Formats: sequence, C-alpha cells, structure tokens
Amino acid sequence: MNDAILLLIEGNHADHPSFTPALRKKGFVVELASSGTEALARLADGFTPELVVVNAATLRSSGKRICQSLRDKAAALPILVILDEDRGVEKINADAVLSLPFTAQKLVNRIRHLLPSDGKNSIHAGPIRLDLEKRMVRCSGKQARLTPRLVILLKLLMEHRGEVIERKALFSTVWETNYTDDTRTLDVHISWLRQAIEADPDSPQLLKTIRGVGYRLDV
Repeated sequence: MNDAILLLIEGNHADHPSFTPALRKKGFVVELASSGTEALARLADGFTPELVVVNAATLRSSGKRICQSLRDKAAALPILVILDEDRGVEKINADAVLSLPFTAQKLVNRIRHLLPSDGKNSIHAGPIRLDLEKRMVRCSGKQARLTPRLVILLKLLMEHRGEVIERKALFSTVWETNYTDDTRTLDVHISWLRQAIEADPDSPQLLKTIRGVGYRLDV
C-alpha cells in the first residue's frame, strides 16, 4: 500500500540503525516520535496513522507499556513492535512482533500484512479509510465492519465530500429505487455510520445533518 501513513516510535541509538529511510523508500509516509509520550500526544492532537511501529530496540525497553498506552488511546490501531533478539515477547499487546536481526523487506512485508488492504480496493477521505473488499472502515483509531449497503452509502458520501447531498437523492442512489417518499431507513443507516466513524456519534463532527436538505461529509 503506497502512501500508507505510519507512526514510527524510534529512539536515536547508533547501535540500532533507523528503519525510516527504508520505509520511505518503499512509499510509506513515515511520521516520527522519539518516545511513547510524544506518540500519544500526536494521537491526542488528531494525527491518524494507519499503523504504529514501536522500535522498542532503540528505546531500550520491551515496548510493553507503550503498546498498552496506545491500546488505551486507539484500540483498533494496528501495532508492530521491534525487539532485540534477547528480550523476548513478554506478552506484548501488539498485532505483530519482530525480533532483530531481520531485513528491511521482512519489516515491509509484515507491515503490509497488517494494513487494511493493499490499496487497490480502498478509498480514503481525510481520516476515513474504507476497504471496499473487506467492508472495513477505519477512522481516527476506530475500526468497524459495515454492511454492503453501508459501504455503498459511505463510498458515495466520501466521493462527494464537502457537498450537501439531498436525502431523496441519497436514498434513490443507494437503494436503487424511484420511491423516495419515506427515507427513514436512510436516517437509520446514517446513524449506524456515525457509530462507526465518529468519536462522539451524538455530536457528529464528520457526517453532518443539513436540516431540511440532506447530509454532508466534512473531512
């Protein structure tokens, strides 16, 4: 997946070379944090990576506490931990663990395996990434599986982000019908989408209701 956004938590130690150049060369967008505290602050400020790499070997730690803090902040965010070969896994709450030594290509392969898709069947708008094949949506650390109808609805909103789409037009397109006198089903589906992507579904910041008209995706 080219252009996937990674957060790399990595210290600066001469005996452990950085993986940043290799990852960027493979097309990843790599943002750096020098500690778990800095990484958590970035997430709190609204930064939404698609995966976090914790290079615990450069932090002289097991990464266990950092991973748990990340899980508490963004439970659905994939985490990969890099360890020194002599440390052991120690029941780290991560999706994958690699022990040094290994090649940069092995790291890249493992990252791609953890990402939502290979990019060919996914679209993204702002913090929202929709995997059309797996029917998964990720947004700001949240992850949810959608019904086929919700995928069509969210895809349409993403393709027209920033535009107000009238309720009847949305209903007619998504449900493939000319009968648009009762769009309450649409309202229910909009509510389900908000549960999937909004930090606070009762106070939506992304999927807005434009009263008397329809809906708009603001990203």
